[in-house]
Amino acid sequence: MNKKALVTGADGFIGSHLVELLLKHGYQVRALSIYNSFNYWGWLEDVPKNPSLEVVSGDIRDPFFCSEIVKGMDVIYHLAALIAIPYSYVAPNSYVETNVNGTLNLCQAAKDNGNIRVIHTSTSEVYGTALYVPIDEKHPKQPQSPYSASKIGADAMAMSFYNAFDLPVTIVRPFNTYGPRQSARAIIPSIIIQIANGIKEIKLGDLTPTRDFNYVADTAAGFITVAEKDSLIGEEVNICSNFEISMKDTLGLIKKIMKSDVKFVTDEERIRPGKSEVFRLFGDNKKLLEHTGFKPACGIEEGLIKTCEWFSKSENLVKYKSGIYNV
Repeated sequence: MNKKALVTGADGFIGSHLVELLLKHGYQVRALSIYNSFNYWGWLEDVPKNPSLEVVSGDIRDPFFCSEIVKGMDVIYHLAALIAIPYSYVAPNSYVETNVNGTLNLCQAAKDNGNIRVIHTSTSEVYGTALYVPIDEKHPKQPQSPYSASKIGADAMAMSFYNAFDLPVTIVRPFNTYGPRQSARAIIPSIIIQIANGIKEIKLGDLTPTRDFNYVADTAAGFITVAEKDSLIGEEVNICSNFEISMKDTLGLIKKIMKSDVKFVTDEERIRPGKSEVFRLFGDNKKLLEHTGFKPACGIEEGLIKTCEWFSKSENLVKYKSGIYNV
């Protein structure tokens, strides 16, 4: 195949899984890891060495750097972003600099280097609490946190390059992805880690919201499927499961899988401001299905079993600090 793909945010949760899948598909992959003085590559450290994998360190906030790393690429998977909602309450400017300006830099670099295909990563958080379900791509955008506002801005920036310059952009909008390597701030790993560490009363936030969960392997496969369809250029497309489950029922499923009788206590630190909480996310994947025939392969219980198994392994569990809530 010998197609060359740049993955920004490759050191993160979804990005590292996408890198692995692209390599399996025969791509040559340039994987961007956020620069640090330790030469540490995040979750790319867990990706087996491969002659088709090149890891580079840098920052999408620098336009000159972006112009260099896109050279020679056939497709750019742009996942690099600040994504923690609670941290966006205390550091909103960082989200604009990374998510909006970083997207501008990547799109400008793609345009200047031959109109490279760009798969820009959005989030279901841009929809806010559902005004109707299932949520399709025409659902209004509701900025209920500085994070979601920055992603709405980033999506608009990416689409402006399609409209103004014919840059071949597709906005991919994954709903709530879970699985191995996810950050401990997300609810599924938070539950599993606390149970696996023998904690008898686990701390969680509001358990009434519903989410449309997707196993990470399905999300990564969806990205690649979208990139291979020219009919989706200039489009926004959900990657979701047409399914919703409450946080409370998710906790119940994990307790069943892990054979735990753990008790739940509300941690006020994990409660979002009232108007900022997204209470219902339930996605419509009809557009993706019609264009590509793609449907998620992994159901919620199967995915949770795989996720519990991964987090429960001592070599993985030790990487997480269960006693600290990290925004």
